[in-house]
Amino acid sequence: MDVLFDILGSANFWAAAVRIATPLIFGVLGALICERAGVLNLGIEGIFVAGAMAGWLAVYLGAGLWGGVLVAAFAGALFGLLHAFLTVILGLSQHVSGIGITLLATSVSYFTYRTALPDVTSPPRIAAFQPLNIPGLSDLPFFGPALFQQTPLTFLALVFVALVALVLYRTPLGLAIRAVGDNPASVEAQGLSVVGLRVGAVVVGSALMALGGAFLTMSAFDAFFFGMVNGRGWICIALVVFASWQPGKALLGALLFGAFDAFQIRLQAQIGQVVPGQVFLMLPYLLSIVALILVARRADYPRALLQPWTKGQRH
Repeated sequence: MDVLFDILGSANFWAAAVRIATPLIFGVLGALICERAGVLNLGIEGIFVAGAMAGWLAVYLGAGLWGGVLVAAFAGALFGLLHAFLTVILGLSQHVSGIGITLLATSVSYFTYRTALPDVTSPPRIAAFQPLNIPGLSDLPFFGPALFQQTPLTFLALVFVALVALVLYRTPLGLAIRAVGDNPASVEAQGLSVVGLRVGAVVVGSALMALGGAFLTMSAFDAFFFGMVNGRGWICIALVVFASWQPGKALLGALLFGAFDAFQIRLQAQIGQVVPGQVFLMLPYLLSIVALILVARRADYPRALLQPWTKGQRH
């Protein structure tokens, strides 16, 4: 118990939890927007990889850090547009298309990396984002190092949580997006384009997913290497269900998983000599599954999720 309280009472632990949660925040917001519009995007894992590689490569070639962020978002939007074309316009299986996007985006990213840098033996480094020092806030006891000494992309992720919540629940556009995921016939009856809303949501959501990958190479690390995404996209899909498709709960779920992951790292350092390391590695996923089970049965999912739409269709 002393070890537990020491870990939970450490500002460094909570700083690590927020840092680990940041790519998940981007990813879960992107998935949430897609699914709110009625489209499941299983391409998220590959889009993470594409965003990570595209953003890092752009910075490596001299685009600057924020230029790399824009390039990563654009790469994600392109794969989102492809997914939207296959699922929304052609009406193909969202599951099959999403898996295909993941395989395509991952393969294209690795191919581009090997083509652009055929002779490298170790990943080249870039000058990544550094933690900000916010006057007054960064110097606060406990909360300063825990919350206010993060990199700019972490603060950008938090801004997007507020922005997505504002758009979804306080604007006509957000109402239309939620309606198109629940009852697209009512949206068409209002003279709005179901196809246009869904395509736009998937493109924007995919761009946000790619920012999660960009965080890994431009903030958490300073290089791109194979396997760095490590299933974070699939975690985001589960977190959307945990969050009941609500941005505020999505933030909570991402922070919860980040805390689980940061906890296992520190717990392993404390008692790793008497417990196999694999137990600690599976701990955040096991705890996430338990949390998902507890809330999934009460989740209010979008009623038109996974349902293709054709103009003039009625249910």
